Parts: sequence; C-alpha cells; structure tokens
Amino acid sequence: MLLLGLMSGTSLDGVDFALCECRGRSQIRLRELWSQDFSKTLARRLHGAARGEASSWETAQLHHDLGRFYAAAAHHGLTQRKLRADAVGLHGQTIFHRPPQRAVRKSASASALPDSSAATFQLGEPAYLAEALRVPVVSNFRAADLAAGGQGAPLATLFHRVVFARRGEFVAVNNLGGISNVTALDWSDGKIPEPRVLAFDTGPANVLLDLAMRELTGGRQSCDLHGRWAGRGRAKPELAARWLKHRFFAQPPPKSTGREEFGEPFFRQVLADCRRARLSPPDILATLTWFTARSIARNYDHFVRNAAGQLPGRVLLGGGGAANPVLREHLAAALAELAPALRLQSCEDHGWPRQAVEPAAFALLAHYRLRNWPGNLPGTTGAARPCLLGQITVAG
Repeated sequence: MLLLGLMSGTSLDGVDFALCECRGRSQIRLRELWSQDFSKTLARRLHGAARGEASSWETAQLHHDLGRFYAAAAHHGLTQRKLRADAVGLHGQTIFHRPPQRAVRKSASASALPDSSAATFQLGEPAYLAEALRVPVVSNFRAADLAAGGQGAPLATLFHRVVFARRGEFVAVNNLGGISNVTALDWSDGKIPEPRVLAFDTGPANVLLDLAMRELTGGRQSCDLHGRWAGRGRAKPELAARWLKHRFFAQPPPKSTGREEFGEPFFRQVLADCRRARLSPPDILATLTWFTARSIARNYDHFVRNAAGQLPGRVLLGGGGAANPVLREHLAAALAELAPALRLQSCEDHGWPRQAVEPAAFALLAHYRLRNWPGNLPGTTGAARPCLLGQITVAG
C-alpha cells in the first residue's frame, strides 16, 4: 500500500507529508516528501488555541478550517507530483495533551481504570481528506492508548524500531520537534528476537526557542534559523541550572509532555529570569539552547542506560532541531561528558530525511490500523494492553 502520512507538530509552523510504501509488519520505504507552511493567520489561530484562548465555536471552526487545509495541501502535493495514495495517516494538530497523572490500576476483570484527568485533542477534521482523495483516512491515534491507561505518546516508537534497530547494537533515536522524544533500541544481545525498547518525552526541544524568537522579534521571526542568534550569544549555565530542577526531568518513564508543561507559562517564567539577569537577546537564545540540550542529556543519564549501565553507542537526530548546529553542539558536548565514545548522527545518515520520520511514523501506524494490528508498545506508553490506534474515516 501507498500510505500518505501527515504530521504537524508542537512547533505549529506547518505540515510535513511523507508518501510511503508499506509491506507487511516491518517494511516501509519513503517514496516522496514535501512540506507546506501554515499561513500567518492560520498559525496565529493555532497558537491561540494551544494557549487555550479560543472559544468553543472558534475551536470548532479551526478544526474544520485545518481539515480543509490538510485536504487541499495533500491533493495539490499528490497531483503536482502525479502520485496517488491508497490511504492516509493524519496525526492532526495537538492543541491539548494531558497524560495520566497516576499509573494504571486494574479492576477485578483486569480492565484498565483510566485516569479521569487525562485528555488529548488534535485538530483537523479528517472527512475533508477522505473526500478530497477518496481514500480511507486514519486519525485520532492517541485516544485509544490514553483510554487504556497509557500516555498516548510517544507513538513513533514502532517506526523507530522497524527502521533503525540494528542487531548487536544499542542505538537511540531522538526527535527534536517542539518537544524532544527519545526511543532507545537495545539489541546489544543479538541473540534475542527483538530489541528492548524504551521511549518517552524528555522535555522541550524547539518550543522555548521558537517562543523566544517570536517574543524578541515582535513576531517577525518564528525560529532561530540555523542557531544564528544562539551562536552570537553566551549561555548562562548557572541560570539554566534552576530550570533543570523542573520535576518532569526527574520523573521516570513512561512520561509525555507538551505545551501545557513547557509552553507559554514556563517560557514566561524563564524569560523573567533572563531579563532580571540582564541577558541580551542572543544570550537568552544561547541560554535556552544550552538548557534544552542539558535537559535531554539529563534524561539520558538517568533513564536511557541499559541493564549494563551503558548509554547508546549512537544517537540519531531527527526533526527540525536537528538542523540547529548550536543545539547539536551543546547536545554533543553534554552527551560526551556522559559517554565520550557516543556518536551523534542524523537520521539522514541512515536514509531518512529528518523531516520524514514523524509523518512516515503515522503512515506506518495507519497501515497497521487498516490491517487491524495494534500500533502502540505498552511497555513504552504505559498502556494496559496493545491497542488498535486510530479511527477510520471513509468518503461516502
């Protein structure tokens, strides 16, 4: 099957499309990749919704407007390239994600008793894609895992295992989107049939850097392109050390997070700290970049070691943050302090463009759903059982 995966992440800047060929449970090949930026108006509305500023009718309107945007961009992209898709995997745009605040309990019948405070919501009505492309659309992937007591994240783990696991190696895949998530694939013991898998969110990646750029440029720039601002500044580790005391970094997996934890409210706190310390704008970006890298490394030190106490031999970076050389340098330095022999690489070094990994992951999950195969890994999300992820929308 040819599956079209769509992913728009917590950076709220646009959507990535990956057309993939899927065969069986463990074969996926990238056929085509493209992106479409959100208009400034649409991005502004999405930011407002993510901050909880949209009314119910504004949220409903945005849900349908975004669905139409996805449909038009997908149809145009396929038509322009003279391609087709047999089905679509639509992640949608997350505007709220609150994972369970306690572990899953079991009733006498062994069914999960989900945390009543957990919730997740992705915008983007799938019916427009189904109508425009006349193929099934799988969407709302996270809810089933959440209902089974899981975090509803991370869900790209299946793709990481299928594509990047290597017998005899211990490797990690780290996506640097708005939020950073890591998948550790320990196949050091080549005699076992599958790698041992651990996956979780480590905290912020680009989200604080993007918020800072919008704040410091009055909205004229939405990201620190190639780390240019951070590269001109000097980091203040003593200031960032306070932020590393955040409870999330010490919380053991399974765990997931989003803008609710590391979005606007957290950014306002750290920005106030920076301004009290009289940091220049480049110094603010440098300090936030240093903090981001160190928060990731702290998670590796505490939670990504295997049974022998070793860290991965290689870390493969994906997502927009992989293109930020200053973030990469800080992360390489932080990880080298923990394991000098650790190699920092890119997913592109292994045949997958950094922007393709996330949409391809949801293409694979859609393939699994259409085959009625569970797509979550309960050991990584914390769910009580393997689940069929996603709901299927078909054109009438």
